[in-house]
Order: sequence, then structure tokens, then C-alpha cells
Amino acid sequence: MNNVTRGGQFLVKQTACEDVFTPEDYTEEQLMMRDSVKEFIDKEVWPFKDRFEKKDYAFTEACMRKAGEMGFLSVAVPEAYGGMGMGFVDTVLVCDYISGATGSFSTAFGAHTGIGTMPITLYGTEAQKAKYVPKLASGEWFGAYCLTEPGAGSDANSGKTKAVLSEDGTHYSITGQKMWISNAGFCNLFIVFARIENDKNITGFIVENDPSNGISMNEEEHKLGIRASSTRQVFFNETKVPVENMLSERGNGFKIAMNALNVGRIKLAAACLDAQRRVTSGAVKYANERVQFNVPISSFGAIKYKLAEMATSCYAGESATYRASKDIENRIKLREEAGESHQEAELKGVEEFAIECSILKVAVSEDIQNCSDEGIQILGGMGFSEDTPMESAWRDARISRIYEGTNEINRMLSVGMLIKKAMKGHVDLLAPAMKVAEELMGIPDFDIPDYSELFSEEKDMIVRLKKAFLMVAGSAVQKFGPDLEEHQQLLMAAADMLIEIYMAESTILRTEKLAKKVGQDACKEQIAMAQLYLYKAVDVISQKGKESIVSFASGDEQRMMLMGLRRFTKYTNMPNIVGLREQIAAKLIAANEYCF
Repeated sequence: MNNVTRGGQFLVKQTACEDVFTPEDYTEEQLMMRDSVKEFIDKEVWPFKDRFEKKDYAFTEACMRKAGEMGFLSVAVPEAYGGMGMGFVDTVLVCDYISGATGSFSTAFGAHTGIGTMPITLYGTEAQKAKYVPKLASGEWFGAYCLTEPGAGSDANSGKTKAVLSEDGTHYSITGQKMWISNAGFCNLFIVFARIENDKNITGFIVENDPSNGISMNEEEHKLGIRASSTRQVFFNETKVPVENMLSERGNGFKIAMNALNVGRIKLAAACLDAQRRVTSGAVKYANERVQFNVPISSFGAIKYKLAEMATSCYAGESATYRASKDIENRIKLREEAGESHQEAELKGVEEFAIECSILKVAVSEDIQNCSDEGIQILGGMGFSEDTPMESAWRDARISRIYEGTNEINRMLSVGMLIKKAMKGHVDLLAPAMKVAEELMGIPDFDIPDYSELFSEEKDMIVRLKKAFLMVAGSAVQKFGPDLEEHQQLLMAAADMLIEIYMAESTILRTEKLAKKVGQDACKEQIAMAQLYLYKAVDVISQKGKESIVSFASGDEQRMMLMGLRRFTKYTNMPNIVGLREQIAAKLIAANEYCF
């Protein structure tokens, strides 16, 4: 616990591989939990994918009840309220492996355990938690979350739903329309956000689902993907809610919503991981079985390229997601040891890493979309057919870039939150940015460094990529000040640089730790994936850095920054990318599945 980091500090702090948690560090208990979840999905969910695709909402509900009986809905719930009270890494692990078979079940699970249950667990009074949480933890009741409205999506605090206090002060009457409500068709309670009078911020309420109390719904939405996830519009017409069902304090709803989204973002990243493993495994199996020109198509370089890239993005996503989840868990424990309640410690622990949560949400949701798209391509015509699981994986993946805050919003949030942390003194960006500016004015070092140790050049490259980001972001802040948020294309380009730094560094640190544990020969393919991911990250950072620089700098300043960018993104020993892909693909083809 001596090296507990702060959110966003990865950009200005060198992290030792020993200080990151990786999937190779699972405890025996975590491995047992993982295997139990996988067995449940393989037995109860995966064989019945066709029922989900045929919009069998009742089957989704039945699977949720079975998950409740197995205890999977209660992993994050404290023991005092009927839960397992497990750590943050455990909750991420369960979310990971329970989500791979179908997006319909994954969405139902995530909506219930996350935004349906967690706001009460973290913000509820003792009476509210005692009344509702045990029922939600067991699967006796299911929860749903009513935030989005026809005119309030990304701008969540602009909702028009009203809550009016009764004359006798005993209850509120809630009136308004909510849309895209997951689990609406079978939930027992809603977390509803409404505005009291002309308050600046919305307020949260716990509302039991009683149709006789002014609650009605539209029919199920017909969607591109997650077809058996119950999604309905919900209407409240003077729905009476006891005053004791206000969640937290008046006007605190926006804060509840934002903190719920922070947790939802890292769990959404986790929920994309096993989907990637299954898609990659399916593509490898098909490529080994499909014969064209008298050989399996897995022997073709074009197919090897795709398989290697699919596996690499999954490996990187695992590396970064579990790194962040353990950082959050460590921060929660630190706060608890300082005397905070579990409630407060978890809230602040997750909020601390809101930047990483946004980074992961963007990166991993885009990776599963690309992975499933390549899966369809490898299967060719069969990939486009409903007879194989590829097309449903592609459709299910598409929503991941929209909910829990669109990827565009999350990109801008990640940079905006980092700058705010710097202004509060939580992350020192100013001093490192000034050092980079001084370095640009100095004479470059032309000595060829000694890169004989594993990852010595790669880790040096990560240091330089961080300098590239600090150069761009520092100059942009200096140029635009508080108006920077109005320059959205610049923010999004800077966010892509930030994302690639975190993902590449996480992948290298995981692999370095593994190599120290088992030896380099035993993890050659993982080393290849770390090098391949970094190479691609350097390309993205070079491109987005140029795009950013030319958008706000000109003349000598522009030339100097572009020269600096070239210096920061230059390899001494360029890796053989084709050879790395061949090596990774060979391992996958021999194993006939994703095997990392």
C-alpha cells in the first residue's frame, strides 16, 4: 500500500511493474470465482444465444434470477446487506466474465448491479439500504435507472421531470418522461432523477414500480443490438414517492449520476473483455477449419494480421482494466484505513480514478467493435449470417460506444478532468510541462542509449510519449485558458494521445511483470503484443499530435513543436511489425483460441 497512486498521475509518474495488478495475479479465490462465472455462462447463457436474438425478454429475466441464486448479483454489496462484500477487483472480474456471451444479458446484469443497486448502496440512508439492497442483491427484486429524457442525454442535468412536494410534506409527486431505460420491463424499483422547483441540479429518488401509482411504459424498443435487453420509455404521472425515499440530499442527483457513471465506465470496459476473447477464439477456430486453395485460411498472412491485432487489443484492454481496478481498490482501502466509511471510501476511491475510467470506456468499447468487425470479415459470408455469433457480437458491441456517456463526451472529459486535477494541485502537470518546454529549446542528445534490457527502449518511448502529450496540452492550455473546452476537436485529439499512453504503458508493465515471473522465453508472444501495441500507439500519438499542433500554433512555434513531436516519437530500433504479428498469430492458431 506504500505505492498507492492518484488518478491521472500515470502521466507524470514512472510506475514500476511490481506496482500494477494483472490478470496473472489472480488469487485462488479469484480464479475460483472466474471459473464459476464462466461455467454459469457456458451452461445457462451461451447455448441459448438464439433466444436472446429472438427478443425473449422473459429468458433474460430468468437468467438474471439464476445469476441472483448463484450470488453473482451480490459481489459488490456489503455483507451487512446480504452481499458478498468483495473487493473492487472481484466485482470487475465478475463483470468481465459474465458479459461475454451476449450483450443482452450483459446489459441487464450491468444495469441492475451497477446503476440499479449501487446508488442506494453508496448514497442511501441506513433504512433505505436495509429495505432495498438485500432484495436487489439476491435477485428477488431488480433495479433500473431513470436519467435520460428526450431532451436530456449527454446533458443529463437538463432533465425536465419534476418532483413536487405535497402540502402535508409527506411525499413528492413525480411527473415526467424517461427513455432508454434498461430492465424497465421487469424491474421492481427505479432510481429516478427529477428537479424540485427551479433547483440548479436534479435530485435522486427511489421509486417502487407500481403501475397503480401513475407509472406506465411504452412497448419494448426494437434495437440494432442487445435485442433481449428490456428497454422501454417510462412515464411518471404524479407518481407519489415518500419523502424518505429521496436519495442523498436535495440537488445531489447530478453528483450521484456522475459518480454512478464513473463506476459504470470501468465496468463497461470489463464487460467488453470476454466478448473480445470469445470473438477472437471463434475467428481462430473458423480460420483453422475453413479451407481455401487447399489450405486453412489461418495460414494466410492477411488472416494472421487480423487475428494478431484482435488478440493484441484484447490483451491491452485486460492489462489496463485490471491495473485501474486494483488502483481503485487500493485507494478505497487507504481511505477505509483512514477512518472513512466503506460508503464514502468507495465513492471517493472511484471518483479519484474518473480519468482512467473514461479512458478505458473509450478504448475497450472501440476495440470490441473493431474486433467483432474483423471477426465478421474472417468468417466472410458466414460472418454476415445469423447462423454464426459474429453478426450479433458486432451489433451488441455498437451500443458500448454510446451508453455510460458517449465516447466523444468521455474523450473530452478525460482531458478536462486532468486539467482540473492539475489546477487543484492533485496532479503536478505544470512543472513537467515546463521541463518539456525547456527541453525543446535545448540541444538534443545525440548519444545512442543502451537498450539491451527487455523493454528498455519501450519504456523510454513511453516517457517520451508523455512529453509529447505535455507539450501539446501545456501549450493548448496556455493558448486558450478556460476557453479550451470550446475547442472540441483539439480536446479529442489530445484525449487520443492520453488514451494510447495509458493503454500502451499498462500493456508493457503487465508483460514486464510476467517476464520477471516466468522468464522471457515463456511469454514471447505477450512481449510481441506489448511491442505491437506500442508501435501502433506511437503512430496514433504522432498523427494526433500533428493535428493538435497545427490547429493552434504557427510559424516558429509550430516548427519547434513539430520537431519536438518527431523527436518524442522516434524509434532507435524499429520493431519488425510483420514478424510480431506472425509470432502472435502462430500462438493463437496452434492453441485454436485466445490463449493469453
